[in-house]
Amino acid sequence: MRKHEKQYRIAVRIPLAALILLTAAAFYWNPEDYRILIPIAAFVAILTIAVLTSADRSLAKFALDTGKRIEELLFRTPLETPMPVFVTDENNEIIWYNEECYHKVMGDRDWYGMPSAGILGESIPQGSSFPVTIDRREYTVYAVKGTGSHAGMNCYYLHDDTQLKHDARMYWLSRPSLFAIMIDSLDEVLQDARENERSQLIAQVEYVIEQFVSENNGFVIKTDRDKFFAVIEERYMKGIIEKRFVVLDRVRALSSVDKLPVTLSIGVARDVASYPEGEQAARQALDMAQGRGGDQVAVKTPNGYDFYGGLSKGIEKRTKVKTRIVATALAELIESSSNVIIMGHKFADLDALGAAVGLLRASRQMGKSAAVAINRTRNLVGPLLERLEKNGYENSFYNPTDLMDRIDERTLLIVVDTHLEHVLESAELYHLCKNVAVIDHHRRMVGYIDNAVIFYHEPYASSASEMVTELVQYFGRQCHVTRTEAEALLAGIMLDTRNFTIRTGVRTFEAAAYLRRQGADTVEVRKMFSSTMDDYQSRSRLVSSAEIYHRCAIAINTTISDDIKLVAPQAADELLSISGVDASFVLYEYGDTVSISARSMGKINVQVIMEALGGGGHQTMAATQIPNISLEDARQKLLEAIESYNQHNKPQE
Repeated sequence: MRKHEKQYRIAVRIPLAALILLTAAAFYWNPEDYRILIPIAAFVAILTIAVLTSADRSLAKFALDTGKRIEELLFRTPLETPMPVFVTDENNEIIWYNEECYHKVMGDRDWYGMPSAGILGESIPQGSSFPVTIDRREYTVYAVKGTGSHAGMNCYYLHDDTQLKHDARMYWLSRPSLFAIMIDSLDEVLQDARENERSQLIAQVEYVIEQFVSENNGFVIKTDRDKFFAVIEERYMKGIIEKRFVVLDRVRALSSVDKLPVTLSIGVARDVASYPEGEQAARQALDMAQGRGGDQVAVKTPNGYDFYGGLSKGIEKRTKVKTRIVATALAELIESSSNVIIMGHKFADLDALGAAVGLLRASRQMGKSAAVAINRTRNLVGPLLERLEKNGYENSFYNPTDLMDRIDERTLLIVVDTHLEHVLESAELYHLCKNVAVIDHHRRMVGYIDNAVIFYHEPYASSASEMVTELVQYFGRQCHVTRTEAEALLAGIMLDTRNFTIRTGVRTFEAAAYLRRQGADTVEVRKMFSSTMDDYQSRSRLVSSAEIYHRCAIAINTTISDDIKLVAPQAADELLSISGVDASFVLYEYGDTVSISARSMGKINVQVIMEALGGGGHQTMAATQIPNISLEDARQKLLEAIESYNQHNKPQE
């Protein structure tokens, strides 16, 4: 409108301006004509002023009329709008409402003077819109706050979007959840079975899987001898999760011919954008479940993974085909590198150092410059480190910062006894190396190293030292270990198996036998586990102070000790020798964190309990660190984690 008004004023003024110019020209050329044009110019000027004045009055009247019409329209909008509307005063009491609100929201009852909390709830959310539910109808409320003389008053428009939200829920509930399913270690389970027994067991497992999927109105296809792929709608996932994926228990109840447990690994992808994306996510989740030892479900979530199950002990893989393939690839990688750096986890233990020494020896026998990155002051291997440096390894162990200048484009970093970046001895050194190999036996966790050229992960192995011992035997005739390295490797195996009592398989004893043939002296190895009298007394105090909670022994260290990181695991091991104890936990302060060392004989999966507190490890050996917390608060969190574990899991016999 302002544009048209401006154009009108310009159009009226143009003739007046033209007349004035004509009068001035006449005065210059012919004064007689000038006198005639003066009254004409005056008349036109008066006429122009009159026209402009009239136009202004018309425009003012038009604006006033339009404002009144808009005001009337705005006044009638709440009355005639098809959605419920009501108005409240400064006390949030209802002072007006329309017919739609009276019938649909207020149930044909008079709400004048009643508080709006009866409709909107006691606490009205901040913002211009918010959802409410009234008599099973879902509304989105749009609030308009009064201003000026109407300050304190509020007008609420209620849009009924019950059907829209119902359709959105139905869409979400009908979204597909994709399941990648695999029978764990099927070849090992059926190795000694007759053909008819193999067929019978596989048929039983297939029936259980198909029954589980059909119970949830899904479909399943068999993609390989031991692999399946299923699709189940999201509406059934809540019940499946509440039952903790009962298919795991049903398959576990089946028994192979030689009584080895039959288990499943399942990867689940939910809320995916497409089927190809879902298939990839489900297979990644399956890899995670298998990397954690199998007999469990890994559900891919936006924040990582949720895990269910994981109660059974892993079945030892008897074949060494994978070991031979990895050994060949690793040997080629070492030979093509300019130099080799081997690194374990923070606070290196005997297993990390033993595995590192085995690879250090092999790398040097291949003609490569090699070194071990280890914190010389913060480790648990002081006696073994001194022993190695006295037997030809005096220039082999360096603080990570001292190895930075050795790194080039072809440097190979071999990570042992861990696969997690945040527990590496030096994350900075890891990021500087472009070629990385990982050798680890711990169950896979979220945040693992995902850029390794070789990722040799075997959760069924007893220790990293066992894995390295097997690899060395396939490196070729030029690679062999001497007595010094053999004893270091054997010490690592003995540490993680607690002197061959847990997580010990046929291949564990085969590795130990090889090391024994290479000259390892078990007496000398045992000396590496010796402790001082102070350590022994500290360990005894911890054991005697333990409390029993749901067959779990819990001890808390309240004294200051420089060797507590060494004493605590030993105390946890000793607590397992007490009758009626299935798992043990030792809590101690180290710096500004509380650390927990956990042990189990296998009936309780301490890895699951430690993961609930931010840690991880193995079914029988795990740990965690909780920053900025007191010992008592950490103890309470541990009790809650144990209670939650017992509610969701039945201990395995």
